[in-house]
Amino acid sequence: MDAWSVMQNFYAAEAAYVAAGGYGTADYGAVAAWLDPEVVLYQAPGLPFTGTGTWRGHDGMERFLARFSEVWESMEFLDQEHRGDRDTVAVRNRVRFRARATGRAVETEVLQWITVRDGRMLECRPVYWDPAAVAAACARTDAA
Repeated sequence: MDAWSVMQNFYAAEAAYVAAGGYGTADYGAVAAWLDPEVVLYQAPGLPFTGTGTWRGHDGMERFLARFSEVWESMEFLDQEHRGDRDTVAVRNRVRFRARATGRAVETEVLQWITVRDGRMLECRPVYWDPAAVAAACARTDAA
Protein backbone atom coordinates (compact mmCIF):
# COMPACT_ATOMS: atom_id res chain seq x y z
CA MET A 1 0.00 0.00 0.00
CA ASP A 2 1.43 3.39 -0.95
CA ALA A 3 1.61 6.40 1.38
CA TRP A 4 -1.43 8.13 -0.12
CA SER A 5 -3.62 5.03 0.31
CA VAL A 6 -2.56 4.79 3.95
CA MET A 7 -3.44 8.44 4.50
CA GLN A 8 -6.84 8.17 2.82
CA ASN A 9 -7.74 5.44 5.30
CA PHE A 10 -6.27 7.39 8.22
CA TYR A 11 -8.16 10.59 7.29
CA ALA A 12 -11.47 8.71 7.13
CA ALA A 13 -10.86 7.12 10.54
CA GLU A 14 -9.71 10.44 12.04
CA ALA A 15 -12.77 12.35 10.78
CA ALA A 16 -15.10 9.63 12.12
CA TYR A 17 -13.32 9.72 15.49
CA VAL A 18 -13.71 13.51 15.78
CA ALA A 19 -17.35 13.42 14.65
CA ALA A 20 -18.15 10.71 17.21
CA GLY A 21 -16.87 12.88 20.05
CA GLY A 22 -13.34 11.60 20.42
CA TYR A 23 -11.83 10.14 23.57
CA GLY A 24 -14.18 8.05 25.67
CA THR A 25 -16.87 8.02 22.98
CA ALA A 26 -15.32 7.09 19.65
CA ASP A 27 -13.46 3.94 18.60
CA TYR A 28 -9.75 4.79 18.62
CA GLY A 29 -8.90 1.34 17.25
CA ALA A 30 -9.99 2.39 13.76
CA VAL A 31 -7.45 5.25 13.91
CA ALA A 32 -4.68 3.21 15.55
CA ALA A 33 -4.88 0.60 12.78
CA TRP A 34 -3.22 3.16 10.45
CA LEU A 35 -0.46 4.22 12.88
CA ASP A 36 2.98 2.70 13.26
CA PRO A 37 3.71 1.91 16.93
CA GLU A 38 6.56 4.47 16.76
CA VAL A 39 4.45 7.19 15.10
CA VAL A 40 5.43 10.81 15.76
CA LEU A 41 3.26 13.84 15.08
CA TYR A 42 5.00 17.21 15.07
CA GLN A 43 2.45 20.01 15.53
CA ALA A 44 3.38 23.68 15.47
CA PRO A 45 2.99 25.26 18.91
CA GLY A 46 0.44 28.00 19.49
CA LEU A 47 -2.74 26.43 18.17
CA PRO A 48 -5.54 25.50 20.59
CA PHE A 49 -4.97 21.76 20.14
CA THR A 50 -1.21 21.36 19.70
CA GLY A 51 -0.07 21.13 23.31
CA THR A 52 3.66 20.51 23.52
CA GLY A 53 3.85 20.08 19.77
CA THR A 54 5.27 16.54 19.70
CA TRP A 55 3.06 13.49 20.16
CA ARG A 56 4.66 10.01 20.16
CA GLY A 57 3.34 6.49 19.83
CA HIS A 58 -0.22 5.23 19.90
CA ASP A 59 -0.78 6.72 23.35
CA GLY A 60 0.50 10.11 22.27
CA MET A 61 -1.66 10.11 19.16
CA GLU A 62 -4.71 9.12 21.19
CA ARG A 63 -4.03 11.99 23.61
CA PHE A 64 -3.57 14.38 20.67
CA LEU A 65 -6.80 13.27 19.01
CA ALA A 66 -8.62 13.52 22.34
CA ARG A 67 -7.50 17.15 22.60
CA PHE A 68 -8.23 17.75 18.91
CA SER A 69 -11.77 16.40 19.26
CA GLU A 70 -12.36 18.55 22.36
CA VAL A 71 -11.62 21.60 20.21
CA TRP A 72 -13.36 20.56 16.96
CA GLU A 73 -16.84 19.10 16.54
CA SER A 74 -16.30 18.37 12.86
CA MET A 75 -13.61 18.25 10.23
CA GLU A 76 -14.59 18.11 6.56
CA PHE A 77 -12.04 17.58 3.80
CA LEU A 78 -13.16 19.84 0.94
CA ASP A 79 -10.29 19.15 -1.42
CA GLN A 80 -7.09 17.13 -1.29
CA GLU A 81 -4.08 17.12 -3.57
CA HIS A 82 -1.12 14.84 -3.05
CA ARG A 83 2.31 14.02 -4.42
CA GLY A 84 4.49 11.18 -3.28
CA ASP A 85 5.55 7.61 -3.56
CA ARG A 86 5.34 4.39 -1.58
CA ASP A 87 6.89 5.76 1.64
CA THR A 88 6.37 9.54 1.54
CA VAL A 89 3.53 11.84 0.60
CA ALA A 90 2.90 15.57 0.71
CA VAL A 91 -0.81 16.36 1.04
CA ARG A 92 -2.52 19.69 0.60
CA ASN A 93 -5.84 19.54 2.42
CA ARG A 94 -8.49 22.21 2.14
CA VAL A 95 -10.45 21.63 5.33
CA ARG A 96 -13.48 23.07 7.08
CA PHE A 97 -13.28 22.79 10.86
CA ARG A 98 -16.16 23.67 13.21
CA ALA A 99 -15.22 24.59 16.78
CA ARG A 100 -17.12 22.91 19.64
CA ALA A 101 -16.90 25.88 22.00
CA THR A 102 -17.99 28.59 19.58
CA GLY A 103 -19.79 26.81 16.75
CA ARG A 104 -17.73 28.87 14.31
CA ALA A 105 -16.38 27.28 11.16
CA VAL A 106 -13.09 28.02 9.50
CA GLU A 107 -11.89 26.92 6.07
CA THR A 108 -8.15 26.69 5.71
CA GLU A 109 -5.41 24.69 4.08
CA VAL A 110 -3.15 22.28 5.88
CA LEU A 111 -0.03 20.96 4.18
CA GLN A 112 1.29 17.70 5.60
CA TRP A 113 4.58 15.93 5.01
CA ILE A 114 4.04 12.27 5.88
CA THR A 115 6.18 9.15 5.93
CA VAL A 116 4.83 5.63 6.24
CA ARG A 117 6.36 2.32 7.17
CA ASP A 118 4.81 -1.09 6.53
CA GLY A 119 1.45 0.43 5.58
CA ARG A 120 1.12 2.72 8.60
CA MET A 121 1.84 6.39 9.27
CA LEU A 122 5.27 6.80 10.89
CA GLU A 123 5.70 10.58 10.91
CA CYS A 124 3.53 13.59 10.16
CA ARG A 125 4.46 17.27 10.01
CA PRO A 126 1.43 19.51 9.35
CA VAL A 127 1.69 23.20 8.47
CA TYR A 128 -1.42 25.37 8.78
CA TRP A 129 -1.85 28.07 6.14
CA ASP A 130 -3.65 30.50 8.47
CA PRO A 131 -3.04 29.55 12.11
CA ALA A 132 -4.51 32.87 13.32
CA ALA A 133 -7.86 32.09 11.65
CA VAL A 134 -7.82 28.58 13.15
CA ALA A 135 -7.16 29.97 16.64
CA ALA A 136 -9.79 32.70 16.19
CA ALA A 137 -12.49 30.15 15.33
CA CYS A 138 -11.89 28.52 18.71
CA ALA A 139 -11.58 31.69 20.77
CA ARG A 140 -14.49 32.56 23.00
CA THR A 141 -15.54 36.18 23.04
CA ASP A 142 -17.51 37.97 25.77
CA ALA A 143 -20.61 37.51 23.66
CA ALA A 144 -20.04 33.77 23.12
